[in-house]
Amino acid sequence: MKTNGMLTLEELRTATEEGRVDTVLLAFTDIYGRQFGKRLDARFFLENEEPGTHACDYLLTTDMEMNPVAGYKFANWERGYGDVHMRADLSTLRLASWLDRTALVTCDLLDCRSHELVEHAPRSILRKQINRAAHLGYSAAAGTELEYYIFNNSYRHAAAAKYDGLEAAGWYLEDYHVLQGTREEKLNGAVRRHLSQSGVPVECSKGEWGKGQHELNVRYADALAMADRHVVFKQCFKEVADSLDMSVTFMAKPDAGQAGSSCHLHLSLWKDGKNAMAGDNQLGPIRCSDTFRWFLGGWIAHVPEFMVFYAPTINSYKRFQSGSWAPTRLAWCYDNRTASFRVVGAGSSLRIECRIPGADCNPYLAIAAALASGLDGIAKKTDPPPIFEGDLYAATDMPSIPATLREATELFAGSELVRDTLGAEVTTHYAHFFRSEQAAFDGSVTDWERRRYFEQI
Repeated sequence: MKTNGMLTLEELRTATEEGRVDTVLLAFTDIYGRQFGKRLDARFFLENEEPGTHACDYLLTTDMEMNPVAGYKFANWERGYGDVHMRADLSTLRLASWLDRTALVTCDLLDCRSHELVEHAPRSILRKQINRAAHLGYSAAAGTELEYYIFNNSYRHAAAAKYDGLEAAGWYLEDYHVLQGTREEKLNGAVRRHLSQSGVPVECSKGEWGKGQHELNVRYADALAMADRHVVFKQCFKEVADSLDMSVTFMAKPDAGQAGSSCHLHLSLWKDGKNAMAGDNQLGPIRCSDTFRWFLGGWIAHVPEFMVFYAPTINSYKRFQSGSWAPTRLAWCYDNRTASFRVVGAGSSLRIECRIPGADCNPYLAIAAALASGLDGIAKKTDPPPIFEGDLYAATDMPSIPATLREATELFAGSELVRDTLGAEVTTHYAHFFRSEQAAFDGSVTDWERRRYFEQI
């Protein structure tokens, strides 16, 4: 078995024969980015010429509580909620070292009749943009930097307490703080080791600007592999925390008085083994190619239309506050953390860091949105705005990012680029998803309302 945790079919066969693996977990993500799938007996999995299984198509139309939502064309009661085929992508076959004798493989969803990719599935949407880039001669490399909060309460206890009064793992702000970070190594250290043993190479972890808040970075990879790693990372973290009677949340803003949790998205384009963004053109303080300039211009220009792919929930928009390390305005800077787009590196390491996505984003959708926007910029030779220098929070004349899920959803639904990117039917599907999320919130009564109005109104 490979020391990096990735497996070939033959290595899986050997591990199964030796009793080191007896289960293969087949998984895909829903629109929220959650993993769904089945655990197959390893021998049964190996008997199939084209490994895979089936799942109900309603999984791309449910709400967070797994209720079927009316109004979707793709899957509904009238159509009987049929199957989709989960085709195992064997390049993702890995040991899940945090689970007992288990291998994990990521699946693409196929239509059972046409055997084509289900275009509504998040991984299919990213594949489409990767193929579009390849047609232009580019490959995309990406990194997603995830932040999260740790609590000394189990998920079961947190649910029973209605997520109120939980004990944060840290009791003061711990940004880069080694002493406080050491106290949380019980979880962070275990996850780093498990990821490294499960085909998700780790760079580092560190304390963040919140009580019990941390960031763990895995290594840059090609765009599809990075999205797969991101999903494995979150699943591993939750399951290891659960095994320790702890909990971790990837909510964008779990506490009004604490910093939000981001998913800073780093991206670069490559051609013939070289960074296609590097070059000799001067753009502000950096030297870059036209590819870089136009990609950056397109990415910035189309943020409002694709905002729902970076900030997909009601809670996402609570994170965007002045002085919070989360961006509020659309501009680019060089190595400036007040910006929504922070350019970093030089030469072969030159890349764009978008600081808009929250930790609650679906990585397949966020990276797909970035690629679609940037590639449109290249096609149309879209120049970025002039570089901004200084405190972007104070720049009231600069354009703001969309402020609510409602606003972002309508921009998404009305976008010509979104329809060209996703297709009309998929655009309608996702617009309905985000409108349904908004409607669920609109119909609820919150703790904030009770505290504010119960007695005083």
